Amino acid sequence: MRGTSGDGEPELGLGLTTVGEYAVISVTGEIDMYTAPQLREAVRQLSSEGRMRVAIDLTPTEFCDSTGLGVLIGARRRLSDAGGSLVVVCANPRIRKLLDLTGLDKVLDVREAVPGE
Repeated sequence: MRGTSGDGEPELGLGLTTVGEYAVISVTGEIDMYTAPQLREAVRQLSSEGRMRVAIDLTPTEFCDSTGLGVLIGARRRLSDAGGSLVVVCANPRIRKLLDLTGLDKVLDVREAVPGE
């Protein structure tokens, strides 16, 4: 199975870097109902540390379902309610098409690269 661990569970990799004033979460693998809580927790942790400018890089992401899209919307809400901002970085044509088809490209700040790169 694509994107699964040896035990059949979907894999999600989260990498954290900093670009300018943005904390960048790079997401590899699949964001679905099993793995989305990890991404939600990563955003929650950053905001609790006072890091209010967050970029979620979906360029290396293989798959994202409605649960993952819900995490993106929730992350935007959490950060904007606290005076911060979320940028979704997506140069992946498949994931970008998903954002376009669902209309989230109009709701989220979707860019080709992290601001300041």
